[in-house]
Order: sequence, then structure tokens, then C-alpha cells
Amino acid sequence: MTTFLSLTVSAITIMTPLLLASTGGLFTELSGMLNISLEGLMLIGAFATIVGVHFSNSLVVGMIIGIISAMILASILASIVLYLKANVFITGLAANLFASGMTVVLSFYLFNNKGVITFDNLPVIPKLFLDLSKKIPVVGPIFFGHTFFTYLSVILLILASIIIYRTPFGFRLRAAGLYPKSLSSIGISYKKYRFFAFLISAFYSAIAGAMLSMNLGAFVPNITSGKGWIALVVIFLGQKRPAGLIIASLIFGFSEAFSNYAQGVWSIPSDFILAIPYLFTLVAIILFSIYEYNKKRVE
Repeated sequence: MTTFLSLTVSAITIMTPLLLASTGGLFTELSGMLNISLEGLMLIGAFATIVGVHFSNSLVVGMIIGIISAMILASILASIVLYLKANVFITGLAANLFASGMTVVLSFYLFNNKGVITFDNLPVIPKLFLDLSKKIPVVGPIFFGHTFFTYLSVILLILASIIIYRTPFGFRLRAAGLYPKSLSSIGISYKKYRFFAFLISAFYSAIAGAMLSMNLGAFVPNITSGKGWIALVVIFLGQKRPAGLIIASLIFGFSEAFSNYAQGVWSIPSDFILAIPYLFTLVAIILFSIYEYNKKRVE
């Protein structure tokens, strides 16, 4: 496998949790709310899922536990923001800090360990269409041979696109973000749709977190490593459109895949190399801000 092909396959794996989390965050963004709690929702989902799988020996049960756990946190966050009128940024940041601390506390309570928790005898996450990845030259490994999480992320993105642009719920969700007063004038509560948007974002983020912990076969404190924040950048770089999310997620996937590859090639401190994805995130958001500023000036 050539270096570029290897990087592409790695980038697709890396982009999957970003695509899932950004798809969930798209719902809250379109509803008119900035959801910076994606990091915390992913973290809760990652922890609850792998613990649920450990005790139930079922991936499905574990993922359901992870999704419910993330939704509980999201419902508390949404209630505080929408009905107690707390600042959404501060509340979201508090949710992230809560998730970071709570997972460590629960790790110690359940396993007497505040560090890395490894789990034996976890169900193996199968890779799908392996035969096709071997039979089809060049593009085979790119489109086939990934875990079901990767294919699920694309299916859920398509589903999100249908919901947002082809259903009354999606129409009202977008109206809650663009014309909340108009929505209220016809007797529809925009807060209800924003609340549902938070729950949907928790659903997607929990699956993203589940992929991180299940692929690793262990839970590491702060396993998300800023991926929730990068997912926020993906939403804006993707122009708040489902198709754009795939492109932006893949770009960030390539940046991290390249940093992983560079560790074995470049003779410079690994800390600098590992900072490449975050440096790329910073540059990307600066360039996007400049683009948006110039666009508004032209208009």
C-alpha cells in the first residue's frame, strides 16, 4: 500500500468521529444555538459505552447506555440554557468540565483506577467488506474494509440531511434558528426544537465517543483530545451543510494522519508533530473568519 493510500485510509478512520459529532452539532447550530459541549458529550458517550459493553458483553446495549447517558447531560444543559436562561457558552464549557471530572470519578469508583482502563474480552468491532477492499485495486481500501462506525457515520449524515431539508421537523428546526419570533407567532415553541436539537447532538456525539473507546479497547481520561472542539470548526468550515461536513472532516483527518505518519519520518520532537492538527485547526478558523469578513464587506 502506497504512503498516500495508507494516509487516506487512516484519514477516513480519523474523520469518522469528527463527522458524527459535527453532524450532531449541525442540528443545534441550525436551531440557533452554539453547542460547545460536543467534547463533553463525546467523552460521556465514550466512557458509558465501553463500561456498558464491559458489563453486558453487548455492543448494542453498551451504545444504548452511552447514548442515554449523553442525552441526559444534553437535556440538563438544554434546560439550563433554554428555560433558566443561562449563558450557552459558559454552560457548555461547564458541561465539558463536568464530563471530564465525572468520568475520572466513575472510573475510580467502578474500577479503582483514575488512569487508563483496559478491558478484556470486549466484542471485536468487525471490518466490513474486507474482500472488496482486497479485490478492487487502488480505491478498494479507500471505500471498503472499514469498521461499521465509518459506514454508520455516512448513513446518519444522509439521514440528517433528509431530516433537515425534507421534513416539517427540519423546516421548523431551521426556522427556530432564523426566525424564532415568527415561529412563536404561529403557536410553535422554538425552544422545543432547540431542546430536541441538543438531544440529537447528544445522540451523534455519543456514537462518536463510542467509536473512540471501542476502537481502542480501553478508556483513557480525556480520550476525545479536543475532537469535540474540532467538530465545531468542521461545522463552520463545512458551511453548515451536510456535504461540507464530509469534506471538512476529511481535511482534518488528513492533517492528523499526516502528523501520525511524520512521527516516524521526521527527526523533530514528537510534541511539535502532534500539535499539527491543532495548529491546522487554528489556521483554518482564522482563514474562515477572514473569508466571512470579506464576504460581508462585499455584500
